[in-house]
Amino acid sequence: MLYPQLNEARALIDLSGVWQFALGSENLEEEKLKKPLENPETMAVPASYNDQKAKEQFRDHYGYAYYQTTFQVPRTLQSERIMIRFGSVTQAAEVWLNGELLCKHKGGFLPFEAELNGKVRPGDNLLAVAVDNRVDFSTLPVGNESAQAMFGEELSPFDSVKKTKVKPKNYPNFDFFNYAGIHRPVKLYTTPKQYIADISIVPEVRDKDAEVAYDISCQGEGELELILLDEAGNQVAEAKGAASGALTIPSVHLWEPGAAYLYTAVVKFGADTYAQTFGVRSVEVKEDKFLINGKPFYFKGCGKHEDSEVHGRGMDEPLNVKDIALMKWMGANSFRTSHYPYSEEMLNLCDREGIVVIGETPAVGLNFPNLKEDWYKDLSRTKEHHGDVIKDMIARDKNHPSIVMWSIANEPDTAARSESSYDYFKPLYDLAHEQDPQNRPVTVVVCNNDYLKDIVAPAMDVICMNRYYGWYIFGGDLDAAKQAMTIEMEYWKEKKKPVIITEYGVDTVPGLHSAVPNMFTEEYQTEYYKVMNRILDQYAFVVGEHTWNFADFATIQGLMRIDGNKKGLFTRERRPKYAAHYFRDRWLNIPDFGYKN
Repeated sequence: MLYPQLNEARALIDLSGVWQFALGSENLEEEKLKKPLENPETMAVPASYNDQKAKEQFRDHYGYAYYQTTFQVPRTLQSERIMIRFGSVTQAAEVWLNGELLCKHKGGFLPFEAELNGKVRPGDNLLAVAVDNRVDFSTLPVGNESAQAMFGEELSPFDSVKKTKVKPKNYPNFDFFNYAGIHRPVKLYTTPKQYIADISIVPEVRDKDAEVAYDISCQGEGELELILLDEAGNQVAEAKGAASGALTIPSVHLWEPGAAYLYTAVVKFGADTYAQTFGVRSVEVKEDKFLINGKPFYFKGCGKHEDSEVHGRGMDEPLNVKDIALMKWMGANSFRTSHYPYSEEMLNLCDREGIVVIGETPAVGLNFPNLKEDWYKDLSRTKEHHGDVIKDMIARDKNHPSIVMWSIANEPDTAARSESSYDYFKPLYDLAHEQDPQNRPVTVVVCNNDYLKDIVAPAMDVICMNRYYGWYIFGGDLDAAKQAMTIEMEYWKEKKKPVIITEYGVDTVPGLHSAVPNMFTEEYQTEYYKVMNRILDQYAFVVGEHTWNFADFATIQGLMRIDGNKKGLFTRERRPKYAAHYFRDRWLNIPDFGYKN
């Protein structure tokens, strides 16, 4: 799906702003979609609705919420193909126009669109969106379907408590807040009736040149032309007629981490035109190395979240720019879109800034220790949606040079149910390879588990693992944590595959200090990372380190969380803790390429 673009052939109208809003119940109320809301609240779009009002019912809402706005389509555009596009609506959406159902979409982190021709009218048009924030076994991320499933059978030893009826709520099986709403921009755009539908670019380095394979999908009849431009706007190659083929870029400039170079493929089809940026770089896993442009790359960076005060998970361009700047300040070169696909705007920024990205699906929460059955054997509701998300994510992001690997899940229970989990994930691994024109490596990020029983992680192209020795395991005992990490690294050494530590860290209360490094202090966080990194540095097959987390972030309430997850190197307001300065000293002295040679 092409990102909306304003050019000489296409118009673009952004519907972001303050919309009308109302909370609903578990049941869809069509009257709130067919006519203007009665006594509505105001609500900014794009942003989560949870934190925009100082009311508990907004923060902890369960079920449907309703957005409305009105728009007009200029007469000069009504002869064109008119589309409405939602960047993301979390978790599911029904869109109505002028009292009629326009489209439905499931999945909170990827775009969807619908055609408006024949449905818009002169003057004001009423656009209404029903947002469903409920999570269960059929959604990604996954939610528990009862309190018993989340907390276990013995919620309380007292019969009176067991009989207590509580209002319905979400029981997320993931450790971040279930923000909901219209999270990314809503845009109207037009194309000619004969239009460019999709563009796929597959560059391949050939010595000093590059061969650029292309595949262009068009609707209708028209003359097709493709022109490749360098960053200065100079034409470097041209093709006419064929919708697929290959062009050669002589003396190619490679896209590299920290040194981005973007070419532009300008496609013309009849009256339509579209400019698709791309970078020329190679990605390959060879033995226990991860190669970018034929050189062994070392991942330095963090896991992240789209998370901030007030905006919640809403798209925030200034914050994206700030976060990339802080990563570069630390000497980081990469991050993972934990635990869902991030906005296209963020990926465009990474393309431009030379930041390497591991793109991840929202398949987090695929572990249920309190369920007794071997649940991987009966996951039809989850698996079908999981496959659709993989297809849609790759279709959206396939041309981004910043993305070098796909992660199809985070922390599933791959050890306790090893054979059934393999049967679940191997077809999805194959699907990701089939869907990606560039055939990037594919992984599953595994959690702290009995790694001796895990047969999924070794089947991936890269072994990605989250490890919390010194926190959840051997909390406060860094000597024991060091021993456990060393023993495990010796095990993975025999697999002869590259390993990335995709999460490791400890909760750290900013401003809490101690002369002796105690848990939750800034000193303990820094000492923890020093101990772990000394181990990682000893093993050549460890090709990356991503701390958890870049910045503190919001979670549900609980005894394990004090005002959210505090594992950030930065506070939620992006103020550095001691450990951020430690990593700045470390990463600025570790090269992107050739480390541990």
